[in-house]
Amino acid sequence: MTGVDLIIFGASGDLSARKLFPALFQLDRAELLPSDLRITAIARDQVDVDVFLEGLRQRMNGYMGSESPSDAEWQHYSRHFQYVGADFTKGDNYSSIRETLDDSRVSLFYLATPPSIFALICNNLANNNCLTGDCRIVLEKPIGECLASSKEVNETLARYFDEASIYRIDHYLGKETVQNLLALRFANRFINSQWDANCIDHVQITVGEIVGIEGRWSYYDRVGQLRDMVQNHLMQLLCLVAMEPPNSLEADSIRDEKVKIVKALRRVDVDQVAEHVVKGQYSQGWSSGAAVPGYLEEAGCERPDSETETFIAIKAHVDNWRWAGVPFYLRTGKRVPEKLTEIIIQYKDLPHNIFSSGTNIANKLIIRLQPREGIELTMASKRQTLRDKLSLQNHTLDLDFRETTGMSRIPDAYERLFLDAINGDQSLFVGREEIEESWRWCDELIDACNQKNIETKPYHAGSWGPPKAELLIEKDGRSWHV
Repeated sequence: MTGVDLIIFGASGDLSARKLFPALFQLDRAELLPSDLRITAIARDQVDVDVFLEGLRQRMNGYMGSESPSDAEWQHYSRHFQYVGADFTKGDNYSSIRETLDDSRVSLFYLATPPSIFALICNNLANNNCLTGDCRIVLEKPIGECLASSKEVNETLARYFDEASIYRIDHYLGKETVQNLLALRFANRFINSQWDANCIDHVQITVGEIVGIEGRWSYYDRVGQLRDMVQNHLMQLLCLVAMEPPNSLEADSIRDEKVKIVKALRRVDVDQVAEHVVKGQYSQGWSSGAAVPGYLEEAGCERPDSETETFIAIKAHVDNWRWAGVPFYLRTGKRVPEKLTEIIIQYKDLPHNIFSSGTNIANKLIIRLQPREGIELTMASKRQTLRDKLSLQNHTLDLDFRETTGMSRIPDAYERLFLDAINGDQSLFVGREEIEESWRWCDELIDACNQKNIETKPYHAGSWGPPKAELLIEKDGRSWHV
């Protein structure tokens, strides 16, 4: 295999210390990093590599806790590093970056930077002869803030890189449980054969966050929860739940099937949007036992009359043969009671109940992505008693991934994504067409909300959104799992 140089722009940022460098360390600890991998950290501070690494280790230890590297592990890990102090917004700073590159090796550029400077970095790399060898580029979300801006970013990337060399990250795709969706659906006949409108009543996808906006008021107020979470994370989960079996696990096969789902998503028109969308914004309340401010009282608030949503619930439909008539209820919010990401597959009742209890117990498949990764299946079984003959009760089969694998930890999503990018595997990265079709659907939804003046309802921090979010699903005779 050709040697790889990993060049990380924004190496002193929070994402790098919290996620990127710990993930690379865990790969090194597991002996999964190529021995000749070179990591070039790029940030503005004019320091030498030893000073950078000393500060990085302290910050990583603060995030990693008991998993922090020992002295021997750190010495082994730090041998991969070199450091370049450069202002990467300025073209004349790129000569020092060019000196670190070797055209006989793969250059893997990782932009852990604000999306607003993606194009600037690409232009500077090209103008300073940094793209002369075998080059790949990895980008963090968001890829734009609407369809037009996403196209602008993608067109800039296409000017300098082939699509096969562009790795757009949605870190949810790197989660072990998300990948297990593919195995669950397509490696188990009894599940695969029941995965359609004949057997499934509805699907719920919930992504809840305990935290608020964490000091990002000016950024967040511009985007809101729909752009920040639905367009990428929830859309990815929906695609993996709803997609047809790909021909193979190659990137193009998986991407083709996901794009078909996004294109099959029913457009929510102006006349129906009030029945299909609920928006909310958290007010003062309690979180984890402590009083917390409302969105409009957060530090940095610039618009005390802001209507930006911090919670959104959507009733969506996929208009194809497999999912005709099956609603997908999507829900995501900040300052909700628990950090939770889960997918609920609710099966239909049996057409006729022969048991004495008179109660139909429908099967439910619960796919937990966080915090306790695993799969649960609720099913009916006989109650162990002599008082009733064949009366039924609910039982849950619980597959906890950490317990069943004997692993002390579930690998972080970035570990898988780094490994795949280094090995040139794009199957867990997002393609251009998928992103643009997703933005097209979200833009139309936003336009419909604006035309109908869909009000952003308040909800107390520590609750599951405004009461209308409950009505969204309850008016259909259903209820949220939590």
